Order: sequence, then C-alpha cells, then structure tokens
Amino acid sequence: MAEGKYCYLPEEVVEHMFHYLTCHRDRNAASLVCKSWYHIDRFSRYKVFVGNCYAATPERVLVRFPRLKSLTLKGIPTSYWNLLPPQSQWGAFIHPWINTGGLHLEELRLKRMVVSDDSLQLISQSFPNFKSLVLVTCQGFSTDGLASIASNCRFLRELDLQECQVDDRRGQWLSYFPDSCTTLVSLSFACLKGQVNFGDLVRLVARCPNLTKLRLNCVVPLNVLHTILLQAPQLVDLGVGSYAANPVSDTYNKLKNALQKCTSIRSLSGFFSMVDLCCLRAVYPVCQSLTSLNLSCSPISSTKLCELIIHCRKLECLWVRDTIGDKGLGIVASACKELQELRVFRHMTQFSGVTEEGLVAVSAGCPNLKSLLYMCRQMTNAALITVAKNCPNLVCFILNTANPKLPDGMTEQPLDEGFGAIVQSCKGLKRLRLSGLLTDQVFLYVGMYGEQLKTLTIPFAGESDDGMLYVLNGCKKLKKLDVTNSPFGNVALLADMRKYETMRSLCMLSCQVTLGACKALAQKMPRLNVEIISPDVNNDRIEKMYLYRSLVGPRRDAPNFVQTL
Repeated sequence: MAEGKYCYLPEEVVEHMFHYLTCHRDRNAASLVCKSWYHIDRFSRYKVFVGNCYAATPERVLVRFPRLKSLTLKGIPTSYWNLLPPQSQWGAFIHPWINTGGLHLEELRLKRMVVSDDSLQLISQSFPNFKSLVLVTCQGFSTDGLASIASNCRFLRELDLQECQVDDRRGQWLSYFPDSCTTLVSLSFACLKGQVNFGDLVRLVARCPNLTKLRLNCVVPLNVLHTILLQAPQLVDLGVGSYAANPVSDTYNKLKNALQKCTSIRSLSGFFSMVDLCCLRAVYPVCQSLTSLNLSCSPISSTKLCELIIHCRKLECLWVRDTIGDKGLGIVASACKELQELRVFRHMTQFSGVTEEGLVAVSAGCPNLKSLLYMCRQMTNAALITVAKNCPNLVCFILNTANPKLPDGMTEQPLDEGFGAIVQSCKGLKRLRLSGLLTDQVFLYVGMYGEQLKTLTIPFAGESDDGMLYVLNGCKKLKKLDVTNSPFGNVALLADMRKYETMRSLCMLSCQVTLGACKALAQKMPRLNVEIISPDVNNDRIEKMYLYRSLVGPRRDAPNFVQTL
C-alpha cells in the first residue's frame, strides 16, 4: 500500500470484524475511527457497560445503542457505601433506566444500585424475553420483587444475588417459579437470611437440567442439600448452606455418596454453620477438581481448613478468613501451586492471625498470583519487596493493615520502599490499595511506575499536596481515585483540572479540600459534576466530595444532604 493511502474495507467486512470485539473498551476505540465504523458499532452493540449510572441518561444510551439487550450499571461509589448518613437515599435508582420506551432488555447486571420491588415487577412485565438478573451489593427490594421475577420471566436463565440487602417478606418466593420453568442455568440466593420452602427448591432444581450454578443460603440444611445433589449431579458451582451434621449419621453418609457422583463441581462456597468439623471429610471427593474455594463466611477452624485445602491441589481462587493464620497460609503455598487469586478477610471486626510472614510464604509458593487482597496485623518493607520479586504478574493488590498508619513492623520506617517495589516490579498492576505509614515518596513511585494503574485507594497516607500531584501527573490511565483522611487539599485538587475529564471519578473524604475550591473547579469544568456532602460550616472544609465525568450535567435526584455545584 502506497504511503498516504488507506485500504477501504466494505461494511460487511467491518461488521464481521466488530463481531469479534467483545470488550467495550475495544469497541469504543474502534467506533472513533470514522463515521462508518461509528454507525456499525451503534447498530451492532447489544451489550453496554456504564461504570457510573450518572455519567449518562437512559435516553441518551438508548439513542446511542438502539439495539441494546444487555446492560451493566454501577451506582453508589465504593467509598460512600459504608459512609452515607443512616437511612439515607444517596441515589443510584434503577427505575429510570428500565422505565424507558424502546428498551428490549434481556440481561441486567447491577452493582451498588437501589432496586425497588416496583422496579423488579416492571422488569418482569416489560421485557418478555428477559433472561438474566444479577444484583451485586444492591438494596431496596424484598422477596416480593423476586417473586415477580420468578412468576413472569418465562425464559429466565440466571438469578444471582450477591451481598444484597434483601427484606425477606415472603419465604415462599421460590413457589412463584411456574412448573414450566426449566431454563435456569444459575440460581444464587446465599445472601438471603430468611426461610425458603425446601420442597419448592428441590422441585425447581429437578426440572432445570442445565442448572450449573447453585448457591444456597444459611437455612438450607444438609438433608435438603443431599436431595438437591441427587437431582443435579451436573452442578459446576455449588454454594453450601448450613453444614451441620453428625459424621456417623445417615444424613452425612447420604451426602458423601451424593457428592461422589458430582464430578463436575469446580467451585465450592458457603458452609455458613458447622457442628462437627469432621463432617468436612464428605467434600474431600470433589476437592481434587476444585479451582475455586470461598470460605470467607465459614466458621471452619484453621486446622480443619488446612486439612481441606491439602486436598485442593488445582485451586486457582481461594477466599478465607484471617483466622487461617500464617501457618495455614504456608500450607496453602505448598498445596496450591496454581493459585492466581487469594483473598484473606478479617474475622468480624478483629484482625487476628496473619502477618507479613503468611504473605511472603504465599508469594514464594504461588508465583502465578495475579490478585491479592490481604488483611493483616502488620506489614514490612522486606515482605512487600519479596512479594514484588516473587509475583511480578500481579494485576490487583489490596492491603489493609490493623492500623492504617502502622509503620514497618521490624524497622518502624514508612512502607514507601515496599510499595515502590510493588509498582515497579508489577508492570501490569491495575488496582492498588495502600495501607500503613506512608510519605509522599510512595506517591512519587506510584506516579513513576504505575503506568497501567486504573484504580487507586489511599487511606491515611501522604504528607502534602505533592503526593496527590505525583499520582495525577504520572498515572496516565488512572480512572478512579479514592482518598480518605489524607492531607491533600486545594492545591492538589486544582493543579490539573483537565485530568479529571479522562477519569471516571475522584472521591475525597476527610481531606483538606474547601467549599471555595470545589466551586472554582465546578465553574471551570462544566462537564464535571462536583457533589459535596456535609460541608463544615465553621471552616469551609468539605467532609465528603465526589467528582465525576458526566455527559448530561447535574443529576436531578440528589437528596437534601447532597449539594451539586
């Protein structure tokens, strides 16, 4: 092809190319090539992801993608989720998105959204081909709304509830699935606290031959689980409910025999209650094929947990409590060589059994780690440097120490060098949460080496505005920045305001930002929404500020305690 020339591609060829672009970011980039590609993307994109439900209006999204069938929405910012005033309604309502003419939804995935029973009823009655509903950390609805989905969505394949706040008004909601419902592939209600009708559950599972994911809540006993497994030996993802039985009982023996026939199980979770830990031996037959094990809500003791993990040689994902201890993590390191994701959560509100020793052991034994969430009593620079050397493929690293300002456990120095090693060695790091005593030096490292960083969380860290400036000037791909209790103020906020147009959001809680600076920012950058909560009337300081990019201006449903500048 001669220099300065370009090759024309017929629209039929381009449409075929777009068929293989499944990532929304790739689609967005391709649609900017020319008007023709823009229109091809417009009429061929059926799945849309909106990372902030206030970045656009439902009408605007539908005009842009008139053939939309699958919609993914995120609502309340992560930093606000646990910090909003009690009983407050910040927003992020789903109703305007589904009450839009011309919409033909088949799939809806929501995270941190407010979903009412009326919204669920509207979904069930407005979209005759609706197939999938996934709600993650959502609130505002009850089992009455779930009953509407069950009774009216004739082609439902997926009903997945994760960490949702649900009002269990109707224990019979499973009975609303009609006898003709045979299409379920995924059913998850582990977050529900109320009773369910066991007979309805067993009959529903029995008539859905393609069901591969089933996660039960804490009230489903072992004898019901045994009956379910006999009806659904094809399960791949199993969430166990109550796990209380005597190891010499008939129930235990039946469960063990049923599990031996479930050769397809690859993911195991749940175990919300336990009477005799010896009963865990019943699940040993499926452990050898497991790739995912989630025991973050289980009271299993460290000893029995380690005995279980020894049988899980193919694990790629493991979620546990910190009660596993450093010794237990050493066993994980020796048994799970293929581990790619590890999450160690706090037991209730107390930090207990893990330190930097457990993290070092895991990093040495599991070099393929890509994602680490680690809540521990203490950390050291030496340990972080070791992790950086052992696990250069880390994409996500989230650290939470017992004291957010805790220094190096051995030298009493800041943890700057340790986190500096992480961002320097892990070239593909996209998500990072800092914790411990940190100076501006660590942000210099982050700005210099965090080339792929997209999400950064900073609690109780830094010395001056320079720290935030290092990050904003250096991290070119940064999309979300959450800052809490740090000395960053007006200078850092106003230094490079155009940077915020390339980001999704900036959240600053208990920093040194003032109302005047927020007003100046809002005036100079009209395409950004600047929302503040509870300004300090005594010194003009802002307690909570949420800044985000929007195509449609200030939102119209802000509550009284939120002021949009």
